[in-house]
Amino acid sequence: MNKISPWIGYACAAGAAVLCTFIGLSMTPRFDIVNIAMVYLLAVVVIALYFNRGAAILSAALCVGAFDFMFVPPQGTFTVNDAQYLLTFAIMLLVAVVISTLIESRRRQAAAQAALALEAETESIRSTLLASISHDLRTPLAVMAGASSSLAEGGERLSPAERVALAHSIYDEARDMSELVTKILQMTRLETGALKLERDWVSIPEIAGSVLSRLKTRLAGHRVVVDFPADLPLVRADATLIDQALTNLVDNAARHTPAATVVQVRARRRDNELVVSVEDFGPGIDERDQERVFAKFQRVAGEGAAGGVGLGLAICRSIVRLHGGRVWAEKVPGGGSAFRFTLPIEETPRPPAEAE
Repeated sequence: MNKISPWIGYACAAGAAVLCTFIGLSMTPRFDIVNIAMVYLLAVVVIALYFNRGAAILSAALCVGAFDFMFVPPQGTFTVNDAQYLLTFAIMLLVAVVISTLIESRRRQAAAQAALALEAETESIRSTLLASISHDLRTPLAVMAGASSSLAEGGERLSPAERVALAHSIYDEARDMSELVTKILQMTRLETGALKLERDWVSIPEIAGSVLSRLKTRLAGHRVVVDFPADLPLVRADATLIDQALTNLVDNAARHTPAATVVQVRARRRDNELVVSVEDFGPGIDERDQERVFAKFQRVAGEGAAGGVGLGLAICRSIVRLHGGRVWAEKVPGGGSAFRFTLPIEETPRPPAEAE
């Protein structure tokens, strides 16, 4: 239960006493005074269930006072002629204290359980992250160590082509490690809210061109198809972040599909949003995993054996949501997968001369 301000509880306690008094007055002609006391007792129980102990005790005190003053003979005074009503008052106070104590204890237990669950989840995420990072860093480090050792110990005996190949392998593995660290840092910034959007009018085809140019080495074994209508509108977005989101989707398609697979990047206008798609005709993913692939550290069956810490799609989803869009995966006819995201389309500003 969410924490409630004590003042709300006190106000509700006072309101409950007033409400019970009106109810009691309406009952007076037809009901015995004992039944009216039960109405006040019910109010005490309700306040004790939903608010803190202070509000419960205040409710009991106000209800006792109101009941005594309005209904216990002699009416209009706080004098009690019959001692049995003192027992009624004591029961009201006791009920308030007992119930509020039990509720407070239950709330503390629930808070402790929630803290333990959060700690367990945090530890699980930390363990998963460490396991993923250690697995994905071990291979490139081993390659870099082996290649650099060969260059250092016998570089003069190697042919120029062999030295170039070893140098390229070191560069490629270092680049992959850099991308991994960048994704981890970016996911942290997205989750903590440290990343702020810097929106401007951007062209999705231009961003896609930049992404494909940067990933041309990784896409060298694939058949890339680009499909953008000439009248595609501009969108107000953070170009750097959208570039990163699209990069993650294209990189995901390149990593997890066999060589010679067709990878298609396209966009379409649909009502007041732009739908950007990265489609591949590889093995595809199971429909049950189409939502799970966007969770952190998730790698599912059907994605192939490529490495990765499992953050690319999670980062893509966070970026798109920051822009007010949505992202999803679905099967494409004939096999394969399509990863799509939307961006809202706003009215583009007219040039100053046209506005005049």
